[in-house]
Amino acid sequence: MELTFGTVALVIFIIAMVFVFKTINVVPQQHAWVVERLGKFHAVLAPGLNIVVPFVDRIAYKHVLKEIPLDVPPQVCITRDNTQLQVDGILYFQVTDAMRASYGSSNYIQAITQLAQTTLRSVLGKHELDDMLAERERLNIDIQQVLDAQTDAWGIKVANVEIKHVDLDESMVRAIARQAEAERERRAKVIHAEGELQASEKLMQAAEVLARQGGSMQLRYLQTLSTIAGDKSSTIVFPLPVELLSRLMERDGGQARG
Repeated sequence: MELTFGTVALVIFIIAMVFVFKTINVVPQQHAWVVERLGKFHAVLAPGLNIVVPFVDRIAYKHVLKEIPLDVPPQVCITRDNTQLQVDGILYFQVTDAMRASYGSSNYIQAITQLAQTTLRSVLGKHELDDMLAERERLNIDIQQVLDAQTDAWGIKVANVEIKHVDLDESMVRAIARQAEAERERRAKVIHAEGELQASEKLMQAAEVLARQGGSMQLRYLQTLSTIAGDKSSTIVFPLPVELLSRLMERDGGQARG
């Protein structure tokens, strides 16, 4: 009888421990567990100690509420100006509604990946290559907004999207390099032309100042001669002013008539 009583007590103890184990559930921080009762959604267990009814309730789904990074596989995209390129990216999402994340999609990780691929091709196809290279931040925001609007039904929040790599054909890379070189040459010519224009304006202003004073031109002439004389290898040719020649010719003509 003692052996039989001890065996029964052990069995009762084991059943009690299993009952307690099934009843008490400790949910970790930043997690959410979905409970089904008799096959139907019952509740979402918050972090901490939770009590469920054994053999009636069961933990159907366990979700992590932290932001999760998800790589977007490389996609072949065609821009609006018919440029073919390969683009990949990464997005960060977070489960905001555990119930909808459990029943909104059979596999929300796969669903988000497929949706991100199609959205990437769709959004980039509306822009030209130059926009993609120069305004990547704006494209990231556009893709994030489109994804976030569509994943809301699954209880998912897409927090951020980043385009990582944009791979171009070698011929397109050479074409972009030639375009950049041509743009640099154009800017150099424009800067040189603007410099010539400014110099000519300054020379014109200097000529107007010298013209207002009769002796200014002679002083400038003497200053130039002084600068030239400083070079030992220079040969200086003194030009005669036209006015002086005219006066000499008039004087010679007068003497000849006299």
